[in-house]
Amino acid sequence: MRVNCSSSSACTANSSEGELPVGLEVHGNLELVFTVVSAVMMGLLMFSLGCSVEFRKLWAHIRRPWGIAVGLLCQFGLMPLTAYLLAISFSLKPAQAIAVLVMGCCPGGTISNIFTFWVEGDMDLSITMTTCSTVAALGMMPLCLYLYTLSWNLEQNLTIPYQNIGITLVCLTIPVAFGIYVNYRWPKQSKIILQIGAIVGGVLLLVVAVAGVVLAKGSWNSDITLLTISFIFPLIGHVTGFLLALLTHQSWQRCRTISLETGAQNIQMCVTMLQLSFTAKQLVQMLSFPLAYGLFQLLDGFLIVAGTDPFSLSILFPSWNVDLIAGAEAAIFSEAPDTQDWGLASCCTRVR
Repeated sequence: MRVNCSSSSACTANSSEGELPVGLEVHGNLELVFTVVSAVMMGLLMFSLGCSVEFRKLWAHIRRPWGIAVGLLCQFGLMPLTAYLLAISFSLKPAQAIAVLVMGCCPGGTISNIFTFWVEGDMDLSITMTTCSTVAALGMMPLCLYLYTLSWNLEQNLTIPYQNIGITLVCLTIPVAFGIYVNYRWPKQSKIILQIGAIVGGVLLLVVAVAGVVLAKGSWNSDITLLTISFIFPLIGHVTGFLLALLTHQSWQRCRTISLETGAQNIQMCVTMLQLSFTAKQLVQMLSFPLAYGLFQLLDGFLIVAGTDPFSLSILFPSWNVDLIAGAEAAIFSEAPDTQDWGLASCCTRVR
């Protein structure tokens, strides 16, 4: 397999096929309106989330990038490897295997920032990781795709969507920078903006999920294998990301953040890359995977939010003591600013 590093949006594989089949017809103005509106809303959302970021903490992550390093290792180490193993284990067709691998090589998506806020994770680390993984994708995506497809002996050009990566960076960094400035100058007002943004984020996630299914309804197929992989893939990412963060002695807050960043991939970038690299006939076999992955990562995110919020747990299990849950979590995972004692004896002492 050859990786085409051209930033051009033209692709010979697509242009040679002419018209798209009925199932992949573009919905014209409706799709354009949806794209523009969702981009504007996402920019406003990232601005509101940026209001939770403190420059001092952000700079601390950059100066001592241990959390960022663990996150990047999960993003471009664990996820591509998991995608490769899943493709081999389920004996996927070549086109389907490429779709799974491309998803695994994509950077983290901004959806992780929303869920990180909801689970009271490390927002400074979350936004820094999303930005760093998007920048790293400029080199790591073609490298990972090249390495993992060497043994497949497939003759197909893959077009890395550099333009899409650049747009993602702009839509991420500029609104967040304005949010950081607002938080610095007007801290009280920034809290109000943040609360509004959290509500808007939930509405946006539901709108994008529903609209994405409607606009791409012709792209679905009934391949149970792909649906199964799209269900377990983000779960594996969340679990392995959390465990690796735990093994590297990250705090509880950072473990949750890295877990969410690992399992939440940039769906739009995956879809764009597939559209640039493959024919319309091949896309019929492939597009259902990123769409299903996106829906399942939404579901996983909501479940993680419910599972890590003591008040949500008290609703599921009325007999549980909310204060006890929150107190135990704080005791077990309490930490100093840069170090944490993970000795069993000290943990037991804290709990007592």
